[in-house]
Amino acid sequence: MSKQPGLGDQFLISGYLIGGDIQQVAVHGGPAALDVTDITQSAHSRLGGLRDGGITVTSFHDPSPGQAHAAFSPLPRGDVIGSYLRGQAIGSPAACCVARQLNYDPTRANDGMLTFAVEGQGDGYGLEWGLQLTPGARTDTGAANGTSLDTGGSLSFGAQAYLQAVSFTGTDATVEIQDSADNATFALVAGLSFSQVTGSTPLAQRIAIANTATVRRYVRAISVTSGGFTSLKFAVVLAKNTVAGVIF
Repeated sequence: MSKQPGLGDQFLISGYLIGGDIQQVAVHGGPAALDVTDITQSAHSRLGGLRDGGITVTSFHDPSPGQAHAAFSPLPRGDVIGSYLRGQAIGSPAACCVARQLNYDPTRANDGMLTFAVEGQGDGYGLEWGLQLTPGARTDTGAANGTSLDTGGSLSFGAQAYLQAVSFTGTDATVEIQDSADNATFALVAGLSFSQVTGSTPLAQRIAIANTATVRRYVRAISVTSGGFTSLKFAVVLAKNTVAGVIF
């Protein structure tokens, strides 16, 4: 793959679609590097420690409803879920993190520019890179099947998935992830069905299946309903594990 610029990206936090208010974003994650160099070695030796991560953004001040100030200013005591979308296309990478929002610190420059620093520190899972199953944020006007993504093959190492539900009008909607061996016959991946959306948005959720569960080659995000809906705007990211032993 050739080099890419960081243009045309998107950012969501707990269901708020606020990429248009973000000046810059930084993500970090992975295991801590434990220095286990002993006196017999001539170079550093390290082991992987606790898995962690986080997402840090610089936000413009936007007090409009549903925008950056509404998303960040409550400084919730519980977890938030952030999703950085590198590009906005099915199959494009995305970094997601269940985190604690530590701050919402303003800085006013001499020229009048007002920005806010926001740091999200991983809480429980660390940073996870996955692939987008929606082209950025997708809007369904009723139950719908999304375009499938070819992940290259079937794997039996489980998966994690993230939902960012931006807005909803209707009675109920449920977002699910299906897989297929042939890109023709699809079935629900057991355990990869998000909680039902029934009214209040924005909201976000992370779900996971056992690291021995099989996810077949082709995957897609679908929306289903029992009572009907007229609009659901949402984004889905799937982290399909490529190695055994992924433990959270």
